[in-house]
Amino acid sequence: MTAERNPEHTRQVILEAAFNEVLQNGFQATSLDSILSKTGLTKGALYHHFPNKTALGYAIVDELVFEQVASSWVRPLNNCENPIDCILGIMRGHMEKVTPEEMAVGCPLNNLTQEMSSIDEGFRTRLNKIYTKWREALADALKKGQQNGLVNSDIDAGQAAAFIVASIAGCAGTAKSTQCKKTFADATEGLMEYLGSLRL
Repeated sequence: MTAERNPEHTRQVILEAAFNEVLQNGFQATSLDSILSKTGLTKGALYHHFPNKTALGYAIVDELVFEQVASSWVRPLNNCENPIDCILGIMRGHMEKVTPEEMAVGCPLNNLTQEMSSIDEGFRTRLNKIYTKWREALADALKKGQQNGLVNSDIDAGQAAAFIVASIAGCAGTAKSTQCKKTFADATEGLMEYLGSLRL
């Protein structure tokens, strides 16, 4: 197949297929044979890029999960003038676009954190790196908002950022467990009310 003549494309095909398998079944239940059957590739092709399943899992976190969070939550805050409006806009977008299928499988970052952090230090440190980047982006945005007179100067930006990230993770977990968009919306609306209270 064409992918076999293009190593980088082959690697990406494997990564994306593995990501989807992990999202559906969890990392521990994911089968390399199932990934290969979805891609039509050989074990040799897989092991050429990833020496074992754990290395493949680490690459999913380092590349795909990291990029999801960066594109959804970190980069949009880089040049935003009003951080509260930006964060609220991101949250409303997620709430409006989430599908029943997405609620059923949950958030990849949240899922892997719950499944793997206590049993694999490599996963834990990688997942924590993503959460740290996310918290730092939020804290930096809130600090800029304070400097611009848009965010209450009495709040601790780092604490607020930690609370926001933890709350978003909780909203995602609630959506997965209930598979109810109204419950997800209620939880998200409560967090958005908190964000509104941070305005100066």
